[in-house]
Amino acid sequence: MIEINKFLEYIKLRGFSNYTYESYKEDLESFVAFFKDKNIKDITVKDIRNYIRRMYDKKYKAATISRHISTLKSFYNFLETENIIKTNPMTLISNPKKEKKLPNYLNYEDTEKLLQTPDINTKDGLMAALILEMLYSTGVRVGELVNIKVSDINKSERTILVFGKGRKERIVFYGSNCEKLLNKYLDKHDSIYLFTNKHGDKINERMVRSIVSDMALKAHLNVKVTPHTLRHTYATHLLNDGADLKSVGDLLGHENLSTTGIYTHVSNDRLRKVYLNSHPRAKK
Repeated sequence: MIEINKFLEYIKLRGFSNYTYESYKEDLESFVAFFKDKNIKDITVKDIRNYIRRMYDKKYKAATISRHISTLKSFYNFLETENIIKTNPMTLISNPKKEKKLPNYLNYEDTEKLLQTPDINTKDGLMAALILEMLYSTGVRVGELVNIKVSDINKSERTILVFGKGRKERIVFYGSNCEKLLNKYLDKHDSIYLFTNKHGDKINERMVRSIVSDMALKAHLNVKVTPHTLRHTYATHLLNDGADLKSVGDLLGHENLSTTGIYTHVSNDRLRKVYLNSHPRAKK
C-alpha cells in the first residue's frame, strides 16, 4: 500500500533502528490484512476499535496491543501531517495500561564475571570485550552502539557522541577500564565505524546480541543477558551508588523522567543500607 510505503520510508529517513522499522512494518501489515481491500482513508474509529478488540480476543498481551496502537498513532499522525487524511481516527484511541515489568539487570559479581570473560589477546575477543565494556560503561542502546564512528569519540574527554531515537544527539561518558580496551582496540583499527565485521562493514544489532549472549554463556551466568540487560545494569548500578534519577535519565537519553522511574525499585538495597547505617533505632 502506497501510504504505508511512504510512512516506512519516512521513519527510515528519521534514523529509526532496523528493529523499530521491522516492528512498524509488521504491525501495519497485520492492520492492512485485517481490513483487506478497505481504503486507509475510509477506516473509522469504530473499525479500529474492532481491530483492537480482535487482539484482546486473541489474548494478546497488553504490551503488544499498546505497541500496535502506538504504531497506528504514528502512522495516522504522518497521514494527517501529509494531508493524506482530513480526520485522524487515532485521536480517540487510548493505549491500554501496561504491566510494569522490573528491568532485568546483573548484580556486581555477575557483571564483573561477564566483562572478564572475553580473551582480549585475540582480535574477536578484544572486540567482544570492548562491546561489553562500552554497553555497561555508557548505557547506550544497541542501535546507538553499532552506529558509533571513531570520529564520534573524544579520547581526551573520554566522551562519545551518540545518536538516539529520532537522531537526537547526546554525550555519554566512559571510564578508565573502557579507555584501556578502546586504546588497545584502536591501535589496529582503521575503519570509519568503531565496530566492524570481517568485511570491514559496520556490525549489525543481531551480531552484537549474539556476542553478548555467547559471552554470558561462557561466563556461566544463569540469566538471559542481552545488550539491554547491560543498559539496565548501568542504570541500576548508578542509582545504587548514589546517582540521582534525573541525571541517570539524561545519561540514558530519556525524554521523560517517568521512563526512568522504573529503575527506582532497584535502588532499595542502597536505601536499606542508608537506613541501617543512619537511623538511631536501626543501628546495631
